[in-house]
Amino acid sequence: MISQPSRQCTVELQALPSRIGQVRRIVSAQLRYWHLDPLIDEAALGVTELLTNVHRHAEPDKMCTVQIELLLDRLTISVHDHDPTLPALRDADALATNGRGLALIAAVSDSWGVRPEGESGKAVWFTLAAPSPAVALPPYPLYATTSGTPFTQARPSRAARGRAAARSPIAG
Repeated sequence: MISQPSRQCTVELQALPSRIGQVRRIVSAQLRYWHLDPLIDEAALGVTELLTNVHRHAEPDKMCTVQIELLLDRLTISVHDHDPTLPALRDADALATNGRGLALIAAVSDSWGVRPEGESGKAVWFTLAAPSPAVALPPYPLYATTSGTPFTQARPSRAARGRAAARSPIAG
């Protein structure tokens, strides 16, 4: 069976406010290159929130790695840092000016999570459904797999599902 290969992009940086905007632009450009424009807003929001968490909370340093991976119909963005403290989703007070980052990620993504990486770090990740790889990816060599599982049709993006649901049967 033939399957699409993984596409990856990795950026190492110090999570400072000036760098967060640069990485957001890098993520947006990479998604445009992969023809995943409908995912740019959610991906940019998610990576901004994760990098802001590193900037605010990570110890002993602010060094981190952002990984973007497209595998078939799934885009995964993860941020790896050197702080072993795992973040937790919490309820922010209505008047609080922070504390909603993971809740925002949970709201815009299909899934998210945290995983320890040894004794000196962690990765926080989220996924977004991507358009069909046959349409979304530029030409790339194919590789054979032994899994025997057929290709599956990708779910439309969250934005596309919202537009489809809002369409009037009368207006077409």
